[in-house]
Amino acid sequence: MAERSFTKEVQDLRLGAGQEFRGEGILAITKALLECGVGYVGGYPGAPVSHLIDVLSDAEEILDELGVHFEANASEAAAAAMLAASVNYPIRGAVTFKGPVGANVAADALANLSSGGVMGGALVILGEDYGEGSSIMQERTHAFATKSQLWLMDPRPDLPSIVKAVRDGFALSEASNTPVVLEVRIRACHVYGAFETRDNRPPPLTVREALENPQRRTDRIALPPNTYRHEIEKVTRRMPAALDFIRERGLNERFGEGGEVGIILQGGMYNSVIRALQRLGLADAYGETQVPLLVLNVTYPLVDSEVLGFCRDKKAVLVVEEGQPAYIEDAIAAALYRAGAGCRLVGKGTLPMAGEYTGSVLMEGVTRFLREHGERHLPDAERAPGDGAPETAPPDLSDIVPIRPPGFCTGCPERPIFAATKLVEEELGAHHIASDIGCHLFSILPPFEIGSTTMGYGLGPASAAGLGVKGGRRSISFIGDGGFWHNGLTSSVGNAVYNQSDDVIVVVDNFYAAATGGQDVPSSRAASAARSTQHSIADAVRGLGVTWVREVDRTYDVGRLKETLTEALTTPEAGPKVIVASSECMLNKQRRERPRREQAIAAGERAVVPRFGVDEDICTGDHACMRLSGCPSLSVKTLDDPLRDDPVAAIDESCVGCGNCGEVAEAAVLCPSFHRVDIVRNPGRAERIAARLGGALIGWLQARRDRRRLVFGEGG
Repeated sequence: MAERSFTKEVQDLRLGAGQEFRGEGILAITKALLECGVGYVGGYPGAPVSHLIDVLSDAEEILDELGVHFEANASEAAAAAMLAASVNYPIRGAVTFKGPVGANVAADALANLSSGGVMGGALVILGEDYGEGSSIMQERTHAFATKSQLWLMDPRPDLPSIVKAVRDGFALSEASNTPVVLEVRIRACHVYGAFETRDNRPPPLTVREALENPQRRTDRIALPPNTYRHEIEKVTRRMPAALDFIRERGLNERFGEGGEVGIILQGGMYNSVIRALQRLGLADAYGETQVPLLVLNVTYPLVDSEVLGFCRDKKAVLVVEEGQPAYIEDAIAAALYRAGAGCRLVGKGTLPMAGEYTGSVLMEGVTRFLREHGERHLPDAERAPGDGAPETAPPDLSDIVPIRPPGFCTGCPERPIFAATKLVEEELGAHHIASDIGCHLFSILPPFEIGSTTMGYGLGPASAAGLGVKGGRRSISFIGDGGFWHNGLTSSVGNAVYNQSDDVIVVVDNFYAAATGGQDVPSSRAASAARSTQHSIADAVRGLGVTWVREVDRTYDVGRLKETLTEALTTPEAGPKVIVASSECMLNKQRRERPRREQAIAAGERAVVPRFGVDEDICTGDHACMRLSGCPSLSVKTLDDPLRDDPVAAIDESCVGCGNCGEVAEAAVLCPSFHRVDIVRNPGRAERIAARLGGALIGWLQARRDRRRLVFGEGG
């Protein structure tokens, strides 16, 4: 099951002309697609557009009514390849995935698509999560767009602008026969607002109808000599058509008039820039600004005439471009140089070269720019009333406050896999361990601190191939079930079989693409009405030729995992060794079971809730359990006992009763201080009587013990 259900919200996708739509950005994008007569939609989940896939899945009934084909693709490459339907047919298509890693995976398909061009509008809705909130390397998609000449849109983060960008994106794609990338940031995907809707439009030509009348356009295929014609066509026809469309339709926006200075910014940065100007008293709550702005809702290609016209009467212009390299700033600088313009261009340096442009960063950068080039714009206080600057700088707490690295959730079934790995290494010594993209990547951080590399989704075992010396110490590589089906089956496992690798591959199977929001994968256990699930990972690797395969169907069994890993590392059998370690993602399990349990309890039904605890009298306080668990519910507690200096282990109320801490304690031969308690809600009559009798007996035994205890009284 997905992290979030949009079953109720998607009903608003039926709204017609003149009605008001209220909701999140991802829902607004879906509504805009339907209003634009999209014929097919696909995608692969990834922040910040994961929920867009969930919305489309929950809206399949509406899509079917309109004749829109939807696929949850196996990878970004598979999604991008779908856009081939727009090459030969006048059908609008859209796909979505995370960028820039998604664009990297889809690079081959996108490059071929951009070479031949499209007949129908082709839109790539790309989740751009540059900045501290990103879970990936810090890169931008801009370079890919310029390399392949895909037009890149970065709309202002409000619902009317986002919806307009979808409409403009399709029209721009058709006007220039070029795919368009619509870049939406985290702020845009989850911004809440409203816009006036239009009627949904069935596609003029459905995919089904196109199949009945197949068309061929061999001149659109990227093969010589057509590839050379495509290159010339991009320069002589497609780019000019795109520039004319952007200029004539006014896709970029100007705010504010006059002034000796101005700001050119990416559309996605508009809200943050206007907020900085508001704090300086240079803009109001409605966006009316005293400092002229040129908002680039299309960041590639740049319309030189618009840039030059904006800069013509300016002494200095600040370019707000988040991330590096400074693609937009450099392009503007080149345009100004070619035109011989005397405007001073300011960007990186006044603003940070890298890093997310937060509100405070932009506030400082804009203030610095205005002090140096447009001081008359600054009010005396330099800030709006109530926003006075602090008298002293905040203290630097980086050496005092510890960092808070990401970690596994409470009850995560992947934690015991790495506890078992640490125990194996205590006996067999250290091994080279290759990691992969997914929740299991947290194993490289405390308390486990294992894993040397991660090279891409599904490439964990492939990244260990460079150290795969036959006859030497075997390496261990981890790959998740999402990465396995995305790319790992061929690129990692197939590669290991083909090259007769002798190393160990552990497939961490938690039943979902858990890191992207709990979407189903082919090996998910739950039956799906729209997807084919319950395909065995073990059968898939055997089908590729792996002969040594072991399945552990309960990862909380640390002892069994330890034995299986030891066997894989010591067996004389040649060839890759694959261990499939399976247990359901605890977050998804709790999302499903907790509401059911609460509903049953409210209805008066019996329910048992397991909890684990630590016996304070037995715990020695060595905390070895934490070093092999790291569960957020496992903490420390200082006893009110002068003879006990060290804090003991303690388990808080967030415990979900997975049993991992007790399993680790047993497998590691640690202290037997862990115990399980079953909390019975709405117990039966016999259970209540037994509980009263048990409580009375325990109370009598405690009182008997207290009477025999030696007590030193006053004057003793």
